[in-house]
Amino acid sequence: MAIKVVVAEDNYLVREALIQLLETAPALELVSVAEDTDSLTRAIEQESPDVVLTDVFMPPFSGADGVHVAAHLRESHTEIGVVILSQYAEPGYAIELFESGSGGRAYLLKERVGNRAELVAAIEAVASGGSVVDPKIVDELIAERSRASDSLVSHLTTREREVLAEVATGKSNSAIADSLFLTKRAVEKHINAIFMKLNLRESEDVSRRVKATLIYLTDEAGGEPPAPAA
Repeated sequence: MAIKVVVAEDNYLVREALIQLLETAPALELVSVAEDTDSLTRAIEQESPDVVLTDVFMPPFSGADGVHVAAHLRESHTEIGVVILSQYAEPGYAIELFESGSGGRAYLLKERVGNRAELVAAIEAVASGGSVVDPKIVDELIAERSRASDSLVSHLTTREREVLAEVATGKSNSAIADSLFLTKRAVEKHINAIFMKLNLRESEDVSRRVKATLIYLTDEAGGEPPAPAA
């Protein structure tokens, strides 16, 4: 039996290209075409497709709408595969798509639309519970990991990171020593090593502590900054 596919794409030209591509693929049956999230939701309920092929952004543009639909389907229609198409090689959306499981999910760049065999293969893969990630997304993820490994903070030892985390809360050396069960002298040595590794050599100690804190918080981006110590 042919794989039943629902397409959701708000861009007219891309939508027409997808329609022509899918209608000429013998293994697929295009059962509905949607232009926004609401019509996509209705099409899913009415057609019970095997696969949803959707743009990552869809009206009403409340974020990564296609990814949100995929997350909802993971709970309401576990048997439906989802292929996300994106114009941008943004790893964050791919990670969000796969965070609840990779089975039956694919993330491709829109440039793949020009390659029918590649797109059909992705649809077939998710229909059977497989997963596909665009090679460019993989390249971006590897690049991000490489950039992270090159951060200054990554060169600190575990103990130095612990000390820096305490510095970032605004604690004095004595307070850090008490918190980490170290001598005050040991804390001073760790802080001097931290300043050297973060290239904070020529400045007043207070200024270096502030700069070290900023570097630490930047490296920890995505989390809440530590609250200042009382």
